[in-house]
Amino acid sequence: MRRVHHILAVLFLALVLAPANAAEAAVARDPYRYFFNETWGNLPEELENARAAGKQAIMLFFEMDECPYCHYMKTTVLNQPRVQEYFRKHFLLFPIDIEGDIEMTNFRGEVTTQKEFAFREFRVRATPVIAFFDLDGKLIYRHIGKTRGVSEFMLMGEYIATGKYKEMPYVRFKRQKKKAARR
Repeated sequence: MRRVHHILAVLFLALVLAPANAAEAAVARDPYRYFFNETWGNLPEELENARAAGKQAIMLFFEMDECPYCHYMKTTVLNQPRVQEYFRKHFLLFPIDIEGDIEMTNFRGEVTTQKEFAFREFRVRATPVIAFFDLDGKLIYRHIGKTRGVSEFMLMGEYIATGKYKEMPYVRFKRQKKKAARR
């Protein structure tokens, strides 16, 4: 009987002390359906759509199928409802397959492929690359690699959405936010 109580106590503690991420993971949603916007790959048209919708920027997520860090971002960060809601509110969001032969139109109105766009225009060789562009198609911030999780990705979104990128580098913004959180 004592052993049963001990097992029940351990199970209870495991449930009580389960990380908050487990709760978020339970409501995870497909990022291709709930995070990324649909597109025909015409970036000048998407800039017009972003302006008309009152968005702050366009975010491109350069990825490739066999990338473990892309997989991490899609299964740990981009699939979270609060991330999806915040980013959809402020940005138009599109995936770009760096190995893709799908035709698209770059920000200058030139027809290219996703592969050529990623490599020739932005020198993307490692993935993921998270790139934000202003509503004129100018690169304003580029993050290479996965983020440390939801909170860092949300911070990056806040940095762009609030226009802080115009005032300071991301590293300083991040440092200021951490310092303010400690107070």
